[in-house]
Amino acid sequence: MPWQSITLELAGGEAEALSEALLDAGAVSVTIEDALADTAQEVAQYAEPDWDAPATWHRNRLEVLIPQDADADAILREAAHAAGLAALPGRRTRHIEEADWVQRCQAQFAPLLLGERLWIVPSWHSATADAGAVVVRLDPGLAFGTGSHPTTRLVLEWLARSLRHDADRAPRVLDYGCGSGILAIAAGKLGASQIDAVDTDPQALIATRDNARRNAVALRALLPVELPDGEYDMVVANILANPLIRLAPLFAKRLRRAGRLALSGLLENQAAELIAAYAPAFDARVAAQEDGWVLVEAIRR
Repeated sequence: MPWQSITLELAGGEAEALSEALLDAGAVSVTIEDALADTAQEVAQYAEPDWDAPATWHRNRLEVLIPQDADADAILREAAHAAGLAALPGRRTRHIEEADWVQRCQAQFAPLLLGERLWIVPSWHSATADAGAVVVRLDPGLAFGTGSHPTTRLVLEWLARSLRHDADRAPRVLDYGCGSGILAIAAGKLGASQIDAVDTDPQALIATRDNARRNAVALRALLPVELPDGEYDMVVANILANPLIRLAPLFAKRLRRAGRLALSGLLENQAAELIAAYAPAFDARVAAQEDGWVLVEAIRR
């Protein structure tokens, strides 16, 4: 199938808002680039829905992929309205063949090493020959989460460290806001005994089940209301700061005493408010950071 590729340049905050609105309006994918450095930062179709554009991004370039037979003007108008933009800047449009787009998309996703042994490997790459490697096979898809964004990498590295230390316990793990299932699947590969993956998006649950099946990992993918009673040894959540704050009472109920929690999707300036929200039941601290993003680790008292 041929595609229309539309390029726009906007301020950083406007670009982020418009990218999400474009996907809702019918775009197949939206690539956000730093217009100054001309370096791809993220593919919004596959990015975690848990980040705001860093303040250091002054101008961003959006490349929007739309089917050739779609009404591009209507999609752009609908997205601009949803994003609260009065008008869009001038745009460039070009034609892209299917094979060209697939090749470009695949080139953005190479095998990724997290910590000392955890690999995230797309299906079109060979797995590492390292006998001690833990390999998660995961392709970009409709649900969020490929390991390419710092917020996901921070949690994957935390899991690799934490589950190595708990290898003799085989902990029960809850992934809240599972997206593609990457965190839940990594937990299973690293030795978790039971994994529950929760998301409000039914498409994410389908993607999580499919990806788990490909990786031979047993887990339950559930809507929040379907989650049965019970406590976990570990909870991981890579979502927005405000939902994480609101989830503090739920996570306090779901974690056993001395259980560990990893929260990601946070900018540095959001960490203090989140830690304060968890203070009644947790000892929390910033445990890792990357490119302005932080991971908060908390221990249930």
